Amino acid sequence: MSARDVLITGIGLVSSLGEGAGRHWELFAGGTEPVVDRERFAPYAVHPLPAIDWGLQIAKRSDQRQMETWQRLGTYAAGLALDDAGAKDDEALCGAMDMIVAAGGGERDVTVDASILALSDTEPNIGGAINRILTTDLRPTLFLAQLSNLLAGNISIVHKVTGSSRTFMGEEGAGISAVETAAARIRSGQSSIALVGGAFQTEHPDMLLGYELGGHLHRGGWESVWARAGSEGGGVLTGSGAAFLVLESGEHAERRGRTAYARLGEVRSSVMRRGDGHADAIGAAIDAIGPAAGGRLVISGASGAHAATAAEAAALAARPGLVARGFASLTGHLKEAQFPFAVAIAAMAVHNGTAPAPFTVDETPFAGTPDSALATTIGFWGSEGLAIVTRAE
Repeated sequence: MSARDVLITGIGLVSSLGEGAGRHWELFAGGTEPVVDRERFAPYAVHPLPAIDWGLQIAKRSDQRQMETWQRLGTYAAGLALDDAGAKDDEALCGAMDMIVAAGGGERDVTVDASILALSDTEPNIGGAINRILTTDLRPTLFLAQLSNLLAGNISIVHKVTGSSRTFMGEEGAGISAVETAAARIRSGQSSIALVGGAFQTEHPDMLLGYELGGHLHRGGWESVWARAGSEGGGVLTGSGAAFLVLESGEHAERRGRTAYARLGEVRSSVMRRGDGHADAIGAAIDAIGPAAGGRLVISGASGAHAATAAEAAALAARPGLVARGFASLTGHLKEAQFPFAVAIAAMAVHNGTAPAPFTVDETPFAGTPDSALATTIGFWGSEGLAIVTRAE
C-alpha cells in the first residue's frame, strides 16, 4: 500500500432496506426481497424510506425542523459514515476533513405546481397566469431553503465537517464526479481525508413528475432492472436513499490506525453518445479500466431505463467472465447517490471476501472470492461512471 492509495474507511447507507453498512451487507449477502410502495403514487411504485429516528445523527430538533427530508436524509447518512470511520467525535479530524456532495435542486411547492398544471388545460394565457401565481402564491424563501449546497452546509453544521466543500449537480453524473474528484484530490496530495456522497428523496410528487415528463418512469408492479424492457413506461423505478463514503489516503489511515474496507482504484467518468454503439462504448470503457484478476464481480447501478440498461446488459454479456448484481432492483434508482452506493457495495463485497447473493432470479451465482470488483453506473439519461475497488493490502 502506498501513502497516497485511496482507502474507503467509512460507509453510511440508507435505503428502503434499512440503514447502516452492516444491515445492508447482511441483507445483500443473505438475500432479501425489495420493499415497494405501490399505492401512494400509483401507477408508479417507489422504494420508500424506512422509519428513521433522525435524532440518532441530528441531535438538535431545531436542525431537523429547518431541513427538508432530502437534507435530513443526506445529513443522517453522512453521520453514519463518520461513525463507521471512527471520525464522528474527533472535532480536529472533522474540522480538517474535505467534503464533496452530490445533490439535486431540492423539493418544490407542490400546491403551486398543481395549480399551474390545472390551469394549463383551460387558461389561454398560461404565461401570464404563471407569472401571476409565482408572484402571489410562491413563498420567497422556498428557493433559499432548497439550494443544493445546503446539504453540505447542514452536514457542516451538524457534524462539524469544515474543510473545503464542493457540491455537484446533475443526477447520476453528480455522484460520479463527486467520487472521482475526491479520489483525485487524495492521490494528488491535495487532500488527506474526504467525506463524499449524495442523497435522494423520491417520495415527493415533483420528483416523480420530473421523471415522468421525460418518459422515464416504470409503470405497474415491481420488476428486476434487467427485466423491464418490455414493460409499460420508461423502466426507472425510483427509491429514497443516501450513500456517503469516507475516503482517505493510506498514510492518513495508517497514522490514525484505521482498517479500510477496500482500496478505491481507478475511477472513470464519461458522457457517451447514446443510441447505436452505446453498448460497444460501455464495453470499451470496461476493457480500458481493466478489472484485475479475480475481479469478475460487477456491482451495477443500472436504473432499469430501457435503452441504457439494455446497453449495459449487452456489454456485460459480451464479457462472460463478469457476473453482475443490479442493486437498484432492491433499492430503487437513487439518482445522485447511485454511484457512491455502487462503490460502497463493491467495497463491502471485497472486504468480506464474498459476493452478494443474486438480487433477482435473472442474476447468476458468483463462484470464488472477489479480490476486486467493478462498480458501474450508466445514467438513465446521460453520464457513465466506472470504478475498480480492490482489497486493501
